[in-house]
Amino acid sequence: MSVNHVLGDWGTTRLRLFRLDGEDVVARLSGPGALEGDAQGALAERLELWKAEGPLSEVVLCGMAGAPGALVAAGYAACPADAAKWLSSRTQLEVTGIPVSVLPGLSCHTDGVPEVMRGEEAQVFGALALHPELAVGAHLIALPGTHCKWVTVQNGTITGFRTHPTGELFALLAGKSTLTGPDTPGEGTVDEGFARGLERCGEPLTGALFEARGARMLDGRSKDWSRGYISGLLIGGEVAARVTPGASVVLIGDPALSTLYDRALEGLGCTARRIDGDAAVLAGLRIAKERIA
Repeated sequence: MSVNHVLGDWGTTRLRLFRLDGEDVVARLSGPGALEGDAQGALAERLELWKAEGPLSEVVLCGMAGAPGALVAAGYAACPADAAKWLSSRTQLEVTGIPVSVLPGLSCHTDGVPEVMRGEEAQVFGALALHPELAVGAHLIALPGTHCKWVTVQNGTITGFRTHPTGELFALLAGKSTLTGPDTPGEGTVDEGFARGLERCGEPLTGALFEARGARMLDGRSKDWSRGYISGLLIGGEVAARVTPGASVVLIGDPALSTLYDRALEGLGCTARRIDGDAAVLAGLRIAKERIA
């Protein structure tokens, strides 16, 4: 009987576990965010499901699993950091009888601003492994998500990064504020709203935001249009703050979300290369497993 191992990316909003037999992913499980309750219990429950199908040798996790108040505090490696420096420390524990390694995040001070990341570094180093040409020269890498990271890489080393909590802001504004209005009929798609948001993203945000509500009241726009509009404003403003027109950017993440960033980049004459987030994080975690074996 072969012995499987588990790789996992545990973020703020969800857990993604991959069971591997050698290099092949043979099963996947998802779960709650790392700070949403009993992290050790949530992980143990899922590992027990797989243990019932056969033995597991080890678990390697990146992301918010290492945040204070989550599975175990795993600390940060300071930038500049290459893969070797990132993997020079890890935190270990045992969950349901299986050894678990939790990888550290990265930290830096960019222009005097304190910054931290957990999980995105695994995607970046994984992308460099998948595409070795990205480990040569200077590159700007964006990782859209709850807290979008804009990472500068020089010859395979992460030299610094900046964070925009755009996904979190969107969830708050579109889901908990009055800006999108009630669930009443209206005209306009999410895509049309997004386009309008990109048109206005250069204006002061607090003034531009209210069109999400005003357009519903006076122009008969739909709630979907309003949500798209807020998304366009936030993503367009973020992209404009981080790139110069005509720049080249590598996008790592969910394909649907990367498409929205691609549209905003295209509007500034930028070119974007996309890399699937799951493929990148798996490659990064494989590197980690090999080096800490």
